[in-house]
Amino acid sequence: MANIKSQIKRNRQNEKRRLRNRVFRGAARTAVKNAQAAFASADAAASKEAVQEAIKRIDKAAEKGVIHKNNAARRKSRLMKALAALEK
Repeated sequence: MANIKSQIKRNRQNEKRRLRNRVFRGAARTAVKNAQAAFASADAAASKEAVQEAIKRIDKAAEKGVIHKNNAARRKSRLMKALAALEK
């Protein structure tokens, strides 16, 4: 446990941020898993909807700074590539 007053406050702030960030990161992960499950079902319409939801969640996480913008771009690219392969 920290003895320095500013570090005690910093620890409190970090814990609040960690919990807030976890919500956005978890929502993005869940949406991506749902999209991958939709790919497995080979239903193009459901897959497209799931991918749009996943992209929305990934963008929101990147906007909040939970994940890096390049990380978000890479994840979205992979989803779109999988969707394009399914639609062929």
